[in-house]
Amino acid sequence: MKKIKNALISVYYKDGLVPVLEKLNQLGIQLYSTGGTHRFIGEQGFGARTVESLTDYPSILGGRVKTLHPKVFGGILARREHAGDKEQLENYGIPTFDLVIVDLYPFEETLANTGSEEEIIEKIDIGGISLIRAAAKNFHDVLVVPSAEMYGELLEVLETKNGVTDLEDRRYFAARAFHISSHYDTAIFNWMNPGNVNAFKVSTTHENVLRYGENPHQKGLFYGRLDEVFEQLHGKAISYNNLLDLDAAINLIEDFDETTFAVIKHNNACGLASREKLTDAWKDALAGDPVSAFGGVLVTNKTVDKATAEEINKIFFEIILAPAYESEALEILQTKKNRIILKKKDYNFLDRQFRSLLNGVLVQDKDLKTERAGDLEPVTKAVPTKQQTEDLLFANKIVKHTKSNTIVLTKNKQLIGSGTGQTSRVDALKQAIEKARRFELELEGSVMASDAFFPFADSVEIADKAGVKAVIQPGGSIRDKDSIAYCDDHAMAMVFTGTRHFKH
Repeated sequence: MKKIKNALISVYYKDGLVPVLEKLNQLGIQLYSTGGTHRFIGEQGFGARTVESLTDYPSILGGRVKTLHPKVFGGILARREHAGDKEQLENYGIPTFDLVIVDLYPFEETLANTGSEEEIIEKIDIGGISLIRAAAKNFHDVLVVPSAEMYGELLEVLETKNGVTDLEDRRYFAARAFHISSHYDTAIFNWMNPGNVNAFKVSTTHENVLRYGENPHQKGLFYGRLDEVFEQLHGKAISYNNLLDLDAAINLIEDFDETTFAVIKHNNACGLASREKLTDAWKDALAGDPVSAFGGVLVTNKTVDKATAEEINKIFFEIILAPAYESEALEILQTKKNRIILKKKDYNFLDRQFRSLLNGVLVQDKDLKTERAGDLEPVTKAVPTKQQTEDLLFANKIVKHTKSNTIVLTKNKQLIGSGTGQTSRVDALKQAIEKARRFELELEGSVMASDAFFPFADSVEIADKAGVKAVIQPGGSIRDKDSIAYCDDHAMAMVFTGTRHFKH
């Protein structure tokens, strides 16, 4: 057990500090503080010594150097039971600090609010981060409070233990300190590094405890700020699997400019349509697979109106995500207690993605390529019509966001069949055709998109016999000529994009 006698305080945010000061004063603890913190303490009616009175050096370089002095860090780092350390403390007149309270300059907040390099640099804390690391290192003797967010926890320790700390307290606060300091340094590194230094560094201090992981027996957590991506207007807590579907939904819908509705199930679109009116987009998206839509995640890129809400409300679904809702539409959708209603916000996502694998992490650039008409290379005698070209581009957007191996069939900007996550391209095509036929969707005159090239001509032959008239694929097989020849012999149009869209 260690009794707190001296405390060093250097904080940026003062909110919540007053109750701590009151308790420290009540316990008779001597306070030392710097510049603005010292003024604040005095304004609250409490006494404190300045760091300058200890070091005999003023704050210099515009405040860049205040606490970086042996009399400060010696008092933090000294080992209380070490004879040599104790002797040096006495020789140099250095008081020991048993409590160090720091709140760092708001680097991330500054980064989010300005593009001024000078302002950002000045918010890279040097003295504060050094105090945190020194106090955390010497946790056997010192309690460190590394953030204003921990004032409440400190106050609890002070009140329940009457100014005394135990090793468990100090180790816990030290762990939090290194968590905060490493996060702070990661944010600085990611700003400083334009990509020249090859390193994988991601950090977040925001933990969201989920009901469970992918399955009930698995623990699930999400690290990040979901409130930056969407606002939850209604419904139960979002689950691990919900988040996977929402990620897929947002990535998909952001590729569409026209009024579009999609239904997501297990990270794939099972229904999708683009129409002039949102209600029509919803009806045709649902028609693509009304069975899989049960319990799905709905997403649109337009404001949900009353008429559309009335139609949507006829089925059971878990989540709807839209940029906005008319008030009457929201009232209708909120009639189901557990239904999750989300309002999507504008957010600039990372252009890289990563996943844990084996004993490391896989990192890659995001697939941000979305083909336009100018990217298409006709390779057959028949050239796609204007309508076919629009459908091919529409289908290719969907195939890009569907699990490989995949085939997508569309007609008149409606998803009419898809084969997802199959081990062969032929199986994916047969699955897509079977689904379209099961829901009595017209295949004659439809188009086909493939996420990768056709190694043989069998896929285009099967598609042709089902009614497909145009094909979009990356190309690149040594047997491309076989597929092209079949299309030429059967008046089918085919275009190459030159870009594969695997998704695993």
